[in-house]
Amino acid sequence: MKHGMSVKVESANGNKVQYQRRRDFPTDSRKYCYTLKTAERRRYLVRATFQYGSLQNGDTYPQFQIYLDATKWATVSIYDASRVYVEEMIFMAPSDSVNVCMCCATTGSPFISTLELRPLNLSMYATDFEDNFFLKVAARINFGAPSEDPVRYPDDPYDRIWDSDLIRRQNYLVGVAPGTERINTTMNIEIERREYPPMKVMQTAVIGTKGVLSYRLNLEDFPANARAYAYLAEIEDLPKNETRKFKLEQPYIADYSNAIVNIAENANGSYTLYEPSYMNVSLNFVLSFSFVKTPDSTRGPLLNAMEISKYLPIALKTERQDSNAVNTFSSLSAESVLMNEGDPCVPTPWEWINCSTTTPPRITKINLSKRNVKGEIPHELNNMEALTELWLDGNFLTGSLPDMSNLINLKILHLENNKLSGSLPSYLGTLPNLQALFIQNNSFSGEIPSGLVSQKIIFNYDNNPGLHRGTKKHSKLILGISIGVLVIILVLFLASLVLLHKLRRKTSQQKHDGKGISGRSSTKPLTGYRGGSLRDEGTAYYISLSELKEATSNFEKKIGKGSFGSVYYGKMSDGKEVAVKTMTDPSSHGNQQFVNEVALLSRIHHRNLVPLIGYCEEEYQHILVYEYMHNGTLRDHIHVHESSNQKKLDWLTRLRIAEDAAKGLEYLHTGCNPSIIHRDVKTSNILLDINMRAKVSDFGLSRLAEEDLTHISSVARGTVGYLDPEYYANQQLTEKSDLYSFGVVLLELISGRKPVSADDYGPEMNIVHWARSLIRKGDVISIMDPSLIGNVKTESIWRVAEIAMQCVEQHGASRPRMQEVILAIQDASKIEKGSESQLKLSTSGTSKPQSSRKTLLTSFLEIESPDLSNACIPSAR
Repeated sequence: MKHGMSVKVESANGNKVQYQRRRDFPTDSRKYCYTLKTAERRRYLVRATFQYGSLQNGDTYPQFQIYLDATKWATVSIYDASRVYVEEMIFMAPSDSVNVCMCCATTGSPFISTLELRPLNLSMYATDFEDNFFLKVAARINFGAPSEDPVRYPDDPYDRIWDSDLIRRQNYLVGVAPGTERINTTMNIEIERREYPPMKVMQTAVIGTKGVLSYRLNLEDFPANARAYAYLAEIEDLPKNETRKFKLEQPYIADYSNAIVNIAENANGSYTLYEPSYMNVSLNFVLSFSFVKTPDSTRGPLLNAMEISKYLPIALKTERQDSNAVNTFSSLSAESVLMNEGDPCVPTPWEWINCSTTTPPRITKINLSKRNVKGEIPHELNNMEALTELWLDGNFLTGSLPDMSNLINLKILHLENNKLSGSLPSYLGTLPNLQALFIQNNSFSGEIPSGLVSQKIIFNYDNNPGLHRGTKKHSKLILGISIGVLVIILVLFLASLVLLHKLRRKTSQQKHDGKGISGRSSTKPLTGYRGGSLRDEGTAYYISLSELKEATSNFEKKIGKGSFGSVYYGKMSDGKEVAVKTMTDPSSHGNQQFVNEVALLSRIHHRNLVPLIGYCEEEYQHILVYEYMHNGTLRDHIHVHESSNQKKLDWLTRLRIAEDAAKGLEYLHTGCNPSIIHRDVKTSNILLDINMRAKVSDFGLSRLAEEDLTHISSVARGTVGYLDPEYYANQQLTEKSDLYSFGVVLLELISGRKPVSADDYGPEMNIVHWARSLIRKGDVISIMDPSLIGNVKTESIWRVAEIAMQCVEQHGASRPRMQEVILAIQDASKIEKGSESQLKLSTSGTSKPQSSRKTLLTSFLEIESPDLSNACIPSAR
């Protein structure tokens, strides 16, 4: 590894040399990757460990992400600097190498202590799903262990880590049944079965002397579908008149819960391994399980070991032809800054490329300006059909231009200041989307393709002595067309000046009548702007007060009241329905609010944001005019009064509304520069149009995040029940504050319950505390809106509940990006609709366990998003 810095670890774990140092990586937009050599189609165990040691000089505990190729492996969150955090994955190698990458730090710096790759026996950990899913190890436990020390190599030749059941951690193996005892043997155990658990593990066990074995533990990143194995061996010599028979009673799983286990009989003898498996089972965050002896059994249940792994969908890497093309540039530049570690696009793109958000990702831009690139332009570029920009200027490129005729989406091509030669290929004049071509200061020769001079593109070919245009006749034709275009532009410009002069005269007359906008001599000018000047800031129309009075019948029909003021229904003279917001107090801070609202909204356009149509600023009147939303607020449809005949929203409609609102918020966060923090996300600020599509409203009072505050807003705002708890500590609201509020909205959509209940007191008064307590117990049914129960797929509810609980994490750094929220909602919709790409359950053996969750998702859907170059995902800068 050529990046990062080796750091001595204070208070290292015992005397283990591997934990005496760690490697720290910079906190930036890059990913830092290790490449591990593999044999294609061979199964491996890969393990990463992290021990930070003691904090030094005001360090903060790190939190970052780790990826296996393009698949997010885990979020590493360090809360105890002395603890060794372990992440394990079992995978089938897709090629001759894999990449393990650290990136995306939210606090502290990414780091790693050890990285290990262990080949497995050919029979081990085979599943029907391994081409689409990795196995993330959630628990591997040695029951009856003699100490807290784990069992691993050399006792386990495959170096799996078997944690002792004596370890004391929060919510780890609690709820132990009375009468649980530990037993062991020195006899050899026949372990040569499918999974080869180590002899040392199988020589210990726990037994339920009172007829029951029970445990409870938390499974990180669950609920999820999982692969679960129990490892059993009879290690007591039972008299002939005694038997040990038991069955699984909790959780109840069809077939398995009905099956009676007789270890010696199932394994064909004592001291022989029996490994019943659940190849695809749905498990909750809190796993409670119990084995109970049958009435005719003389001995209680026995358990030697267990192993649980989560199915993790494999994310698609960058399109192969794109990867191959950009990798050819690595040999053309000696600069170490030309980093090409891991996948080009995921989890974060290389600094010199931009990528699409499609699945799989495509490379849309290459920027190698002034990067000391030498040699010929790779012909592999012709395979990059999604490429829109290619910047190769200021290098030492030689030779002629390769075929790039397949680049039908190419818009900008920079080749200037190189040593390129030869003729210009004719395809340059036929690229359908080409807008700008720069080839100056090269050695091109011959005739310029006619398509380049006849199209309306920016074209600079200076200082190419051998390059010339076509025939004189052709040149005269081009000149004539150019002059004609200039004449038309001049006429249009003069007409615009005349029209603008007339409009200004009309405005001046209105001002002197006392009924128009406040002009430059207004007694109450806007702070930072003069009246009417905002018309040049965007596309919002100025609407006179008299027009608005006519449209609203003198502000007769009041349809709402917000933080800005009262809202009235209106219909313009052209029949367009509008919502007219009047400022309650246009004095003092009201002027500045108005400036914020108009300046902001006039240049923000997104299908999931309520559009501003116009504004009015006359003496003592500040008014905003929005598109009218026929179906009111989401709050009106979620919290329906019992006496009302209004039908409640079905689950798919709720999901569609949630996705729309999330996309609107994501645009505020990532599509605006600088980003915008809403600061008052709630169901009453999510409006529904005539087609029940959602648009976010009331974001105009948000303040553009100060550049030097890194997307932090200190203007206090928010609503009780939705407000980020971190605000009470630091008096600041961030993009993550919007995530918290949106998490509350998701809980409202699931439950139909208000954020703060007037019926409950104590912890259950708050929807977040109430939902969290139930979800941690694995009980999602109890938080569901009664109108949804029995009418939806529980797995779909779970998917939204999971992301909602991540959104309402106490600490903002632990909350997801809005892009992740959109993906989760789309997942839930896909589950509810019963997508064809769902994974069908498959089992092995004579018993066939069925999951309470019917499917696993094989892929994520593409999200609709603005340009994500400034998104929460770290990108090239």
